[in-house]
Amino acid sequence: MVALRAAESESFLARPDPRRPVVLVYGPDLGLVRERVETLLRTVASDLSDPFAVVPLDGDVLAGDPGRLADEARTIGLFGGRRLVHVRAGARSFNAALESLLADPPPHTTIVIEAGDLRRNAPLRTLLEASPAAAVIACYADGERDLIRLVERTFADAGVAIDTDAREALVSLLGADRLATRAELDKLVLYAAGERRVALDDVRAVTADASALALDDVVDAAAAGEPEAALVALAKARNAGIPSTTVLGAAIRHVANLHRLSLRVERGDSIAAVIERAEPKIHFRRKSRFERALAGFGPAALEKVLIALGSAALAARRTSALADPIAEREILALARGARRRVAS
Repeated sequence: MVALRAAESESFLARPDPRRPVVLVYGPDLGLVRERVETLLRTVASDLSDPFAVVPLDGDVLAGDPGRLADEARTIGLFGGRRLVHVRAGARSFNAALESLLADPPPHTTIVIEAGDLRRNAPLRTLLEASPAAAVIACYADGERDLIRLVERTFADAGVAIDTDAREALVSLLGADRLATRAELDKLVLYAAGERRVALDDVRAVTADASALALDDVVDAAAAGEPEAALVALAKARNAGIPSTTVLGAAIRHVANLHRLSLRVERGDSIAAVIERAEPKIHFRRKSRFERALAGFGPAALEKVLIALGSAALAARRTSALADPIAEREILALARGARRRVAS
């Protein structure tokens, strides 16, 4: 097996191993796939003497013309030197085009294959993982430690410090896709230009999902049985200008999601497994509160909560002057009820 571990991937991208001229970069995080492919292409291209020695190819085209990849890989450029082939994998298998190259790798050509998510038994992945002439780099969504390192490295490179609470809030908003993460970090770095430190207010002012973060804090704390934290989060949401009807709507969606997950738990799946396989994916910062909520509530209890929240949302819309106390009452009732269930 030549699949690289996470720590090995970064060093390989900076200094590719010439004994592994065929490189597959794949995974569900397409932003990270794109970032790593671009890094690898820049690294290899920096050693090229001929700018025309970079050849883009389409995997579906190679599936119908397997010999073309070997022709491109073994072609000697007008000025000699190394050659770089970039293949974007499609829906069709082009393994036949790779097999002869893996058996007899071209000495002066690097072949970079860019792909999406591949199953463990996908033909392309199976072929390359078994070859000593290939390296395989998997790109999965960043975990908490990855995001912390990325945030710290980004601001260190920019010469800007970031407060601990600002970093924690920022990390909680990132991670779904590397390109989206980079965009948010670049935006915040630009916002902080000329400043020495980034504070929590800067993160909330600039980051696209700051309002979603405030809503998550309210509903997560309430359903996990944390009344004090839920009320603090509710106050912050109000200060951010989020209407109480929006808070109640978020609570309804959250409890409905918990109800859907609780049905799987009732059928015998473990809470940890249900949360890990949940769609949409649950961010790592929210998992512990999801676990407590599912441990305390079953489907029948969550149905009653949904009915109560639905009635409250209707009352808040009909009597807007009372929307704030109605939302506070329901959030507090949910949190206290969850606390009793979690403690019992």
